[in-house]
Amino acid sequence: MDEKDFIEQAIRLSLENIKTGEGGPFGAVIVKEKKIIATGKNMVIAWNDPTAHAEIVAIRKACEALSSFQLTGCEIYTSCEPCPMCFGAIYWARPDKVYYANTRKEAALIGFDDYFIYEEIAKPPLIRKIPFIHIKHDKAIVAFEQWNAKTDKIVY
Repeated sequence: MDEKDFIEQAIRLSLENIKTGEGGPFGAVIVKEKKIIATGKNMVIAWNDPTAHAEIVAIRKACEALSSFQLTGCEIYTSCEPCPMCFGAIYWARPDKVYYANTRKEAALIGFDDYFIYEEIAKPPLIRKIPFIHIKHDKAIVAFEQWNAKTDKIVY
């Protein structure tokens, strides 16, 4: 199998999801050494979970299959350019490459417009659509200090 086959698998999952109604028209495939190790489709509606995007579902399955919190040596194939949440999760998972079919502009044309999130991130916390309010607390830093001093931590 090659890149074309893997992207077609992701697209197939997106098309299946239209029929099942479990979530939006999105699918993802994770590949390691030219073998599919995990797939995911958007399960937002079926699971009542706004984080259950195809890429997130696939990342969770792939990490479980590999017994690892990183996807080093893997490639992600997705039916659409990842949203900001999935983009962040992909960077935390650290795959080698991401291939996508539809663009975020094409997604916006059918009602999946993530542009407002990019705008919100750039705003000061208090003037976002959902205000982010900082509560300074002296005890909060203790966890960070303890983590920083920990000599046997697993860095990720």
